[in-house]
Amino acid sequence: MLTITDLHYKIAGRPLFEGASVTLPTGAKTGFVGKNGSGKTTLFQLIQGFLSPEQGSIELNKRARIGAVAQEAPASEMSVLDMVLGADKERAALLEEAETAHDPHRIAEIHMRLADIDAHTAEARASAILKGLGFSLERQNGPCRELSGGWRMRVGRVALAGVLFSQPDLLLLDEPTNYLDLEGTLWLEKYLATYPYTVFMISHDRDLLNKAVNSIIHLERGKLTFYKGAYDTFEETRRMQMELQNKARDKTLAQIEHMQKFVDRFKAKATKAKQAQSRVKAIARLRPPEALFDEFAAPFSFQQPKKSPATPMITFDNVSVGYGETVILNRITNRIDPDDRIALIGPNGNGKSTFAKLLSGELKPMGVF
Repeated sequence: MLTITDLHYKIAGRPLFEGASVTLPTGAKTGFVGKNGSGKTTLFQLIQGFLSPEQGSIELNKRARIGAVAQEAPASEMSVLDMVLGADKERAALLEEAETAHDPHRIAEIHMRLADIDAHTAEARASAILKGLGFSLERQNGPCRELSGGWRMRVGRVALAGVLFSQPDLLLLDEPTNYLDLEGTLWLEKYLATYPYTVFMISHDRDLLNKAVNSIIHLERGKLTFYKGAYDTFEETRRMQMELQNKARDKTLAQIEHMQKFVDRFKAKATKAKQAQSRVKAIARLRPPEALFDEFAAPFSFQQPKKSPATPMITFDNVSVGYGETVILNRITNRIDPDDRIALIGPNGNGKSTFAKLLSGELKPMGVF
């Protein structure tokens, strides 16, 4: 599907890729990992042709369609469902041409192609994707302009739904779970695992990389390395490679040190000069393998907090909160204690941000607090 050969590219003089080469097989589900700032998003831009390599080549299968998530969905009167349906450019163009075509042969070709791409189920497929990403039927049929403001995350979901619906031959995803809540992430894991074409995905979500992909491409020191298996397999394989290479390095360095001691001791003696010179040449030929190590992360720690009294930090007693006359959360009765560790989850738009604003004092309760 994708072949990268001897790729070189710099940004502001800083090399991101130095002789990087890798092949992404057709149909692979591949996670793309590497430390932040190493060039993962830049590679996606190179693949899409937004940037040009300084040296080397990036080759795709002929006629392969590339799909990536658009930056945002436009605020328009078009419904969310229609916006996603429009992401399949070929289907949209064929339907438009079918309205104006007069040649019987061309009309037959159009309808044959529409049948080939399963156009008659398009609306159902688009709706299923939107439902999996957290859109109710009512929201799917609502205008895109209503996705602004508090629905910003759902704008990203519309763009994600569009590219999934269009089913490109090479699907490029850059941190797709940034748009998703827990339910949407679980749905995406299952969807990608059965996606019929090639997936190349940047993600820091370990669970997603273990459940949705069958290979990993690792970007490190300007090089690209392909590993079979999910993320845990990659990590284990890389750890073993590091251990073997570092042992080989230590062995070579010890060998060099031993020969250098012989040279230093006997190079001035006529009877040993020939042997010493032979070892000098041997040292010059030896090339210790490069040391491998985990990407460095600076350690840090939090100061142990002082113990708080056992009384509740916040108590809710029949509290309601919302915007204007609209109630978003109704009759909350609960408490938060000093030692609590709370995860607030739920579909987007159900009031998590509203509850956070209530806690911070940005919103005042409608009931007793």
